[in-house]
Amino acid sequence: MHNDHSNEMGSGQQVLAWVPRLRRYARALAGNRDDADDLVQDTLERACAKSGLWHGVADMRAWLFGIMHNLHVDGIRRPRLATVVLDDDTPEAPVAPTQGDRLAVLDLQAALEQLPIEQREIMLLVALEDMSYAEVAATLGIPIGSVMSRLSRGRERLRALMEGRAEPIRLKVVK
Repeated sequence: MHNDHSNEMGSGQQVLAWVPRLRRYARALAGNRDDADDLVQDTLERACAKSGLWHGVADMRAWLFGIMHNLHVDGIRRPRLATVVLDDDTPEAPVAPTQGDRLAVLDLQAALEQLPIEQREIMLLVALEDMSYAEVAATLGIPIGSVMSRLSRGRERLRALMEGRAEPIRLKVVK
């Protein structure tokens, strides 16, 4: 019995070791700190509820990120509270010109948030979490070909957004 308890404790430490990475991914995925914190909390609660499975988990990171993915997708499908839309009349805080790097990051985050969730998740797992295509496919439960095509479309769309274009440039054959 002592062995089972120590294995469970070791797995619990493994889960806790991934919390900073879960938090970072959740913030990039959810777009705001409160939703991200809720997503991390829900992920940890779900993982603890399934602690009996921990001993059989070969890749704890992929397992936890898979739980987070499912919770996030479920959250998107659920109706949300009404939000206030900011328009041109909403005052903006002045920004010092020395914050150029911070603005570039904010621009990138805003562009990422405009990507379809299927593309955004894959881009974040590859770029932010440094997962291989096979790890992403296993985490999200999709074929590796889907990972590659969604990543390609996501990169193309992100490039277009960052360059200020609404849509990627499509070259047409002119006759």
